[in-house]
Amino acid sequence: MIAPLLSIQDLSVAFRQGGQETLAVDKVSFEIAKGETLALVGESGSGKSVSALSILKLLNYPAAHHPSGKVLFNGQDLIAANEDAMRKVRGNDITMVFQEPMTSLNPLQTIARQIGEILELHKGLRGEKARARTLELLTLVGIRDAASRLDAYPHQLSGGQRQRVMIAMALANEPDLLIADEPTTALDVTVQAQILTLLKELQARLGMAILFITHDLGIVRRIADRVCVMLKGKIVEQGPVAEIFGNPQHAYTQRLLAAEPKGRPEPVPDGAPTLLEAGPVKVWFPVKTGLLRRTTSHVKAVDGISVTVREGETLGIVGESGSGKTTLGLAILRLISSEGPIVFLGDRIDGLKSKAIRPKRRDLQVVFQDPYGSLSPRMSVADIVAEGLTVQQKGLSYQRQREIVAQALADVGLDPATMDRYPHEFSGGQRQRIAIARAMALDPKFVVLDEPTSALDMSVQAQIVELLRGLQARRKLGYLFISHDLKVVRALSHRVVVMQNGRIVEEGPAEEIFQRPREAYTQALLAAALNLEPANNAAVRD
Repeated sequence: MIAPLLSIQDLSVAFRQGGQETLAVDKVSFEIAKGETLALVGESGSGKSVSALSILKLLNYPAAHHPSGKVLFNGQDLIAANEDAMRKVRGNDITMVFQEPMTSLNPLQTIARQIGEILELHKGLRGEKARARTLELLTLVGIRDAASRLDAYPHQLSGGQRQRVMIAMALANEPDLLIADEPTTALDVTVQAQILTLLKELQARLGMAILFITHDLGIVRRIADRVCVMLKGKIVEQGPVAEIFGNPQHAYTQRLLAAEPKGRPEPVPDGAPTLLEAGPVKVWFPVKTGLLRRTTSHVKAVDGISVTVREGETLGIVGESGSGKTTLGLAILRLISSEGPIVFLGDRIDGLKSKAIRPKRRDLQVVFQDPYGSLSPRMSVADIVAEGLTVQQKGLSYQRQREIVAQALADVGLDPATMDRYPHEFSGGQRQRIAIARAMALDPKFVVLDEPTSALDMSVQAQIVELLRGLQARRKLGYLFISHDLKVVRALSHRVVVMQNGRIVEEGPAEEIFQRPREAYTQALLAAALNLEPANNAAVRD
């Protein structure tokens, strides 16, 4: 038999904190052959990412340690390897695409500099050769007009574009093993399909193995050869994808495959008042060139868009990464400058200064796409969720604040007993729920939800959709729901707006858009979603 490229044997990972030890991974074993794709699936906090980080020894040592196990890569035990040996492996033989690109990219360096640094360190490429290779990589991962993005900084790219830059960096040195931790989380379905196709093509060309960590079972079905299902730090079932999907044996696997956002939102009552009316809204970013940095053109991120949201209504915003979805949401919340009227509860807010709009922040809330980037690492969860209360309700006692925080955490499925922990102690999906709890603690009237379920596994997605629908029904909330996950959009939205290049290409009732899309672009989005879904998932097809 041919020896596997990677063999993990009885691997355990424990974390020490405050004199206590928590076992995060419990005697996990699996193998990956050269050219094979293995998927790790399971709920947030099940140990998927911790297992992957152990391969490259990227955990917080010595707080984390391995009570047992080996990680054999080409016969070398990486657990026993010293730092010099690991430095040769990382970024060259084994590379990783992390779940949150904004925290992985250096905010002070351009994209060309960051990718060029890898090429110089491992391939010896410098100057124009490195720049040409960087341009090739950015084009490969589907970044439009890649030449104009070379000198951009991470904050100037959309979430999906940043994720694609991370993939380009990981593929720069043509590794033997690519560890992909939710690499398509921030991408719309059409780009997901492109990235998955790209990974498969590169895998076939390079003989590269892929360890793919995801909560999206549609992606697993499309890209993986074998799958391991994790629950509470253990692998409860593993085998070929067709076998696991067609005849799951473990009860948890069966529940995972059956989980998906279901149902539709409650109809908006006749005569429901308008919460928000905006438009036509314009957000143009100047493009400066030359030594004097003169404005030579504009990026028309939002180009004359008008939207309305009624009390108790969800307006879904869909479109490719970079289409202007998030920019529109930020403009409506007055978090970035824009042109055009924005009316909230009968009052124009587009001309208000920071101090004047501050009292309205309680009613205008947002859940950002990147939960880790929006949560202060120096604040406990209790302080994060209570921060808005401290500003908006200054008379609250400390005990009352704690009670509100506890209820907000319970509402999003988190244990209130964890409120004194810090963001880094939670999984990506748990951090997303903390962000939702922070927004809901203030009892707002209008919430911009920017990919609020993107980091969550499918079972928790369904729970969050139910939670958001329940909150909306009880509080008559208005939502602007931005997402690339069309199943979730359909389950939550009353109306849908489809955006492309800063403009609306189609809008209407959600059911009409999903069942009878008129525009070719909308039809392409729906077709891509169907290609990614599991066989037993007809949420978009229905």
